[in-house]
Amino acid sequence: MVVNGKNVSLKQELCLIKYLQEKKYSLDYIAVEKNGTIIPKSKYNTTMLQDDDVIEIVSFVGGG
Repeated sequence: MVVNGKNVSLKQELCLIKYLQEKKYSLDYIAVEKNGTIIPKSKYNTTMLQDDDVIEIVSFVGGG
């Protein structure tokens, strides 16, 4: 799997929400794209990641 341009090895399918929690992402401040499609937060629990997926995780930053 490729996450934000870096290769990540998956030993088996993994639920997106579990991956995000393991990597300590703040779910309120991110957007996730899987293979070119934005994943709604309501689908994080049911979206499975596979070794051939391309994932982009974008964090929102406030400021001025």
